[in-house]
Amino acid sequence: MAERSHSYRTRAVILRRRNYRDADRILTVFTPRLGKRLLIAKGIRKTTSRKAGHLELFSHTNLLLAKARTWDIITESVTVESFLQLRADLDCISQAAYICELIDAFSAEDDENETVWELLLLCLRELNESATNAARRDLLLRWFEVQLLTQVGFQPELFSCLGCAEELRPGDNFLHLLAGGVFCPKCGGKAKGAQPIASNVLKVLRHLSRTPWGSLRELQIGLPTALAAENVLQRYLVTVLERRLKSTDFIHRLRQASQIRPPAPKQAQQPANGIIEPSDP
Repeated sequence: MAERSHSYRTRAVILRRRNYRDADRILTVFTPRLGKRLLIAKGIRKTTSRKAGHLELFSHTNLLLAKARTWDIITESVTVESFLQLRADLDCISQAAYICELIDAFSAEDDENETVWELLLLCLRELNESATNAARRDLLLRWFEVQLLTQVGFQPELFSCLGCAEELRPGDNFLHLLAGGVFCPKCGGKAKGAQPIASNVLKVLRHLSRTPWGSLRELQIGLPTALAAENVLQRYLVTVLERRLKSTDFIHRLRQASQIRPPAPKQAQQPANGIIEPSDP
């Protein structure tokens, strides 16, 4: 009975890991009801370890843990989802690393957030399913960024002016990263540090914030608009976190090296294809 009371089970996704001592690893994991945890996998780097294959980065695994003073100990691990298609593509790997690094950065230990857990699994599954669709994966990252910011309380204000609280209208609105949102044309001209934001970019960001992924999967966005939305979100994340993520630079280097770009948008007169072009936000 005593042994059972000091053990517990949880599902987890492996966010990060580092070697420890001769054969151990410290794992940073995210769980549905325990939030982020630091765990130790003893002897995992030995060639005889049976747990190694179940504790790969990004794996969704079922763990049996023993409570300990510093880090709880992984005593059993069984893979639930390995995401093999994702692991076969370097771009997918870099994007999964980015998703995991962002969740790690915005999560505190033992801070439960089941909504973020579901968001993490959805994104890993979609990366695995869309391994050959670069444009969809890029869109997924933008959606993930907006959704994660919302869940952790850092969502930018995209619908009402930060100055006068009036509903934002189509036109020359202003983005203020430090203030965390958008000013209307009247208030934005007085806000030091505010920068113009294109109407179509604001439209994309608003659409990402209020639309489930299932309704976005086939959406196509013009390349200039997609890159501009990415730039806004990347700069906002750096502002909030006060640092740049390592995986962001890796993604950009891969993009430059392989010259991967989203496919060119189809003609604007074909709205049935879900193309977002410059228009009212």
